[in-house]
Amino acid sequence: MQIEEVRSIAKSQGIHPGNLSKTELIKSIQTQEGNFDCFASAYAGECDQVGCSWREDCFETAQQGELS
Repeated sequence: MQIEEVRSIAKSQGIHPGNLSKTELIKSIQTQEGNFDCFASAYAGECDQVGCSWREDCFETAQQGELS
């Protein structure tokens, strides 16, 4: 998912994106939704959050080691 789309989702949930990175924004959205803010933490390619909207991006970002 592109950063513009993430920013749009954040704004729709009352989160002000400011200068937050994609990872920080997604973690804020996860928290706002009442979920774990675990985006990009599936380093071993394992995650029990099967219904997560961010699952595909999460695995890819964790694999790349982009935590900023």
